[in-house]
Amino acid sequence: MMIQMLCAALLAAATSPAVVPAPQEMKVNEGTYSLKAETLERKDCRYTLDKSLPKEGYRLSITAGGIAVASADEAGRFYAEQTLRQLGEAKDGKLSYPRVEITDFPNFGWRGALLDEGRHFFGKETVKGMIDLMAYHKMNVLHWHLTEDQGWRIDIPGMPELVQYGSWRKESPCHGAKLKSYGNFRYESSALNGQKYGPFYYSEADLREVVAYAAARHIRVVPEIDIPGHMCSAIAAYPHLTCFPENVKERSARSDWGISTDVLCIGNDETVRFVERVFDFICDVFPSEVIHIGGDECPRINWEKCPKCRERMKKEGFTKAGQLQGWITRHIAVHLAKRGRRIMGWDEILADDAPKTAIGQSWRTQSGNGAGTALVGGAEAARLGYDMVMTPHTETYYDYYQGLTDDPFQYPGGMIPLKRAYAFDPCAGVVPEARKHILGSQAQMWSEYIWNEYDLQWKMWPRACAMAETLWTKPEKKNFDCFMKRMEIHRRRLIGMGVNCAPLR
Repeated sequence: MMIQMLCAALLAAATSPAVVPAPQEMKVNEGTYSLKAETLERKDCRYTLDKSLPKEGYRLSITAGGIAVASADEAGRFYAEQTLRQLGEAKDGKLSYPRVEITDFPNFGWRGALLDEGRHFFGKETVKGMIDLMAYHKMNVLHWHLTEDQGWRIDIPGMPELVQYGSWRKESPCHGAKLKSYGNFRYESSALNGQKYGPFYYSEADLREVVAYAAARHIRVVPEIDIPGHMCSAIAAYPHLTCFPENVKERSARSDWGISTDVLCIGNDETVRFVERVFDFICDVFPSEVIHIGGDECPRINWEKCPKCRERMKKEGFTKAGQLQGWITRHIAVHLAKRGRRIMGWDEILADDAPKTAIGQSWRTQSGNGAGTALVGGAEAARLGYDMVMTPHTETYYDYYQGLTDDPFQYPGGMIPLKRAYAFDPCAGVVPEARKHILGSQAQMWSEYIWNEYDLQWKMWPRACAMAETLWTKPEKKNFDCFMKRMEIHRRRLIGMGVNCAPLR
């Protein structure tokens, strides 16, 4: 019986329209509907509003009489149009569509991708191209990682030193170089290239342009300013913001990849004012209710020795230096709440009494096993009432190897083949009563080993197609073999659009 069901599913996939992500419900009828045009215009469709549909949902009907779209909202209307883009076939001056009845809506509200521009800078045209592809696959969040040890990418009025010193580095790891050690919280690259990188950064006008471009495609941009660690680029601009300014030898961003023990001094009131000013600017430019504050991989070594930090600890009644991270997290949460914003951070922030209004992003583990504290596990955090975006590195870091037999690109390690990417379940290990706290997930594009747009696309697609389907389509509607049948057609579409889409195997 199971074999018969699988064969039936494969046959349906081979004959049904190749829509990615798969609609929740689709009935294919005989015949086609054709327009005497090369492209579909809005005037060619009949649009209605139907509030009974779920948020972002739509109903699409293509019959002999034409195309009709009912949607819950403007986003649903937009997603119906993306489905139409995939259904249409242009030939001999005509645009033909299969006659279908589709009812569709997302399974998760947070369907995203992270782009790291701290290590390698791609520029706004590449970002716009990524936004276009995300929208085409009904993804709705761009997590924009804009600051790192290796580069500060935003020009803030009144703080010109940030880009003067932080938007460039003296050199970078050579292409092909591998990390050779990870000790004392510090990576060491095997070779540096001796070539200046930068200055690269976005002006306020650039940022607003990208935000508007994304909003027109129903994508919200969630900016990340990583505090209190990963801040060497800011410390290069303002050495007094770290615990021991005399140790800052380079007035530029960090050259090699990895983690530095030079982090923000939490005992310094000027540090607190600096962070507030940065996030005030972020709130002015980015309308997103959610602001990402990073919070990951922050060594506390200097805090333990710093007189100012020890004084802050004494004043607050802290017994461990690590409690200072919880203090700055809560301070920024209150500060941003006054602007109507909500903080988000990597799972480390949940270990230090983060407010329940915070959104956690679980990257180290989903279950919490062996992670040092129960709260770092996304499933456990959800059980305790935190809203979570589930992004375990073993399933969602698409800078990891794809498992292809012929792959010319460089990877840091790990292995996420397409089948594994498709099998990912954001609710795995989460008790039923806590699943309401799982907002969704996203594909992570960390850029230490992503050198340009061509490289970025190869590593993102088709795995991001799997992520898009995981987040849009209900689990019981998913089938990897059917997905692969559709992807054989869909990959050709992407290549025809100029996307450097990797092979399926």
